[in-house]
Amino acid sequence: MSKTMRTPVAIGLMIALLITMSGCTVSEDLTKTATSKPVAGVSDLNADSVKLTDLGVRLFQAMNTEEENTLISPISILYALAMTMNGAKGETLEQMQSVLGMPPEEMNPYLYSYMRSLPQSEKAKLTLANSIWIADKRNIHVNGEFLQCNADYYGADIYKTPFNNATLSDINGWVKENTDGMIPEILQEISPDTVMYLINALAFDAQWNVVYEEHQVRPGTFTNEDGSETEAEFMYSSEHAYIRDEKASGFVKYYCGSDYAFVALLPDEGVTVSEYVDSLTGERLQVLLADPEYAEVNAGLPKFETEYTIELSETLRNMGMPNAFDSRCADFSGIDNSLYISMVLHKTYISVAEQGTRAGAATIVGMDNGCIIQPDPIEINLNRPFVYLLIDCETNIPFFMGTMMTPGG
Repeated sequence: MSKTMRTPVAIGLMIALLITMSGCTVSEDLTKTATSKPVAGVSDLNADSVKLTDLGVRLFQAMNTEEENTLISPISILYALAMTMNGAKGETLEQMQSVLGMPPEEMNPYLYSYMRSLPQSEKAKLTLANSIWIADKRNIHVNGEFLQCNADYYGADIYKTPFNNATLSDINGWVKENTDGMIPEILQEISPDTVMYLINALAFDAQWNVVYEEHQVRPGTFTNEDGSETEAEFMYSSEHAYIRDEKASGFVKYYCGSDYAFVALLPDEGVTVSEYVDSLTGERLQVLLADPEYAEVNAGLPKFETEYTIELSETLRNMGMPNAFDSRCADFSGIDNSLYISMVLHKTYISVAEQGTRAGAATIVGMDNGCIIQPDPIEINLNRPFVYLLIDCETNIPFFMGTMMTPGG
């Protein structure tokens, strides 16, 4: 189930994975928490960036719809699933690493290094946080190696709580704090079958390298894919990073410090957004983002804000990891012998305006149960449906991917 709606604040993203107990309870309570220890990362983040970009593209394609705006954070989804994968065994593990693109022994050091490498400044920052919440209302034994691994590589905080209304408030408070207030609530209730949540939170807040002045903002008309029109406020600027492939053209607009960027891709006339999204691969997108052409682009960008919520269980089953969601087949014995994933909830929000962009993400795993100057400016007015990305400019991995079908929704 998915929906879009306007909200008064900036971007927020939340994923919830609910893992459910099947069968008998275990006999031991968790008696200690894991403390993060130094671990080895990777030296070259670009080596596997195509694999992670490809996962983002596949998720984006699976969730894209012609009827509404979509927005996902592949990085937040990945961190949630990667932490969960550390407890998977057998065929469940094989399916998960096939979908995610790497086995845990490669994924963990990569994501450890990625999180530690993210540039942070006063005017442009992307932060990630992780936590694990374990119910103490029933006898449950959680494998200490699983907790230690997630503490070491993901810096996960670990909490043991009664899973009552106070826990609900604490979880929502943790998410709110780690998304800079952009997601004030992620859970409305805790299922009585739930015994664990694994949470990732992501927050992005950045000012444009060159902010829009008042005279650069004026009303305009956005033509929806069905031919109907929506009035919107457009921000106009001259950009100098032009990108083009066989079916779309666009531009890159940088945030302060040029460590992060907004990427807009406008499908050619006669090509729908869905057709363009379906044509993408991780490799093609990485090649496109790696080498923007220096050219003058007269760019028009609508101000917009949108929120998107989707339950991902069926999507992930169809992508090739059905065992994780089957109580009879799931093997998460690296966590506990009786667990399976029962729900994956993903929630996002974005606001793009004159000063810049704010973004946030959170993930709960619940155990329940170049260089030729054009002589003339290139006109790219995003006044009809388009694709957009937020990327870090070191790896060009999209940490947000969206379609704007109408700026009013």
